[in-house]
Amino acid sequence: MSRQTGYESGLEKFNRIGKGTNVIFHLIFIILALLCLIPVVVVLSISLSSEASIRETGYKILPTVLSGDAYNYIVKQGSMIMKALGVSVLVTVLGTFIGVLLTTSMGYALSRPKFKLNGLLTWVVFIPMIFNGGLVSSYYINSSLLGLKDTIWALILPLAVSSFNVIICRTFFKSTIPDGLIESAEIDGAGQFRIFFMMVLPISLPVLATIGLFLCFSYWNDWFQSMLYIDNQNLYSLQALLNSLMSNVDALARNASTMGVSYAQLVATMPKESARMAVAIMIVLPVALAYPFFQQYFISGLTIGAVKG
Repeated sequence: MSRQTGYESGLEKFNRIGKGTNVIFHLIFIILALLCLIPVVVVLSISLSSEASIRETGYKILPTVLSGDAYNYIVKQGSMIMKALGVSVLVTVLGTFIGVLLTTSMGYALSRPKFKLNGLLTWVVFIPMIFNGGLVSSYYINSSLLGLKDTIWALILPLAVSSFNVIICRTFFKSTIPDGLIESAEIDGAGQFRIFFMMVLPISLPVLATIGLFLCFSYWNDWFQSMLYIDNQNLYSLQALLNSLMSNVDALARNASTMGVSYAQLVATMPKESARMAVAIMIVLPVALAYPFFQQYFISGLTIGAVKG
């Protein structure tokens, strides 16, 4: 007993962090947190600054002259902005649902040792993590063979399944779901679909939240699929619209006819820099508000496969 107590006290002494080291660690993490927060504050400051003050003083952490012109302009451009926002929300919700369903079902199948095609499909999932098929081949398949060009599915299906996410699900199911639970359900006459939806998924909230969060971020922040496959402006997502604003201010000016003003007047009066940052705030805010609700499950999901004592 005394030897065990001495051993435990030795471990505590070995793992103990001195006060000075603890202060240094706190300072390091505070600095890192500020480095992540300052760009967001700068973007918010620019969105609340007047266009004249931005031209005179440049970007500042705090706005020199407060102005809501950018957000007023976005409200006036309501039809285009709201349409792009609706596309982003639809793609994110539908894509996340489809992606989680496909990823978890494939990960569950690969986690079962009795699955006959386990070895073959594991290589089929693993190889794309190392070798990419290339942009030309994927564009040809999605646009010509599958006919996804200028459809909402072009923004959803190419990002629905990731090899990395499938491996995460496979590892989670293999290390968490006991074989005895599956075997007892099979003895009771339950089919694989019933086992998966009624028994496996309800006890797999960490991996569901982790994969869902990965897919949600991927869909919400994606603009590349729109650039490749979308020519119809009615199918532009909010991120694709922001990319157009960043590369060409004329993206918003195309809506001039619906406002009853000329093209030249609109370009002359629009808050260019602040409007771009205001749209960026609109993109970042929903994700920032949603993350705290998923944080607990997200952290649990990231520890999948960790050594447990």
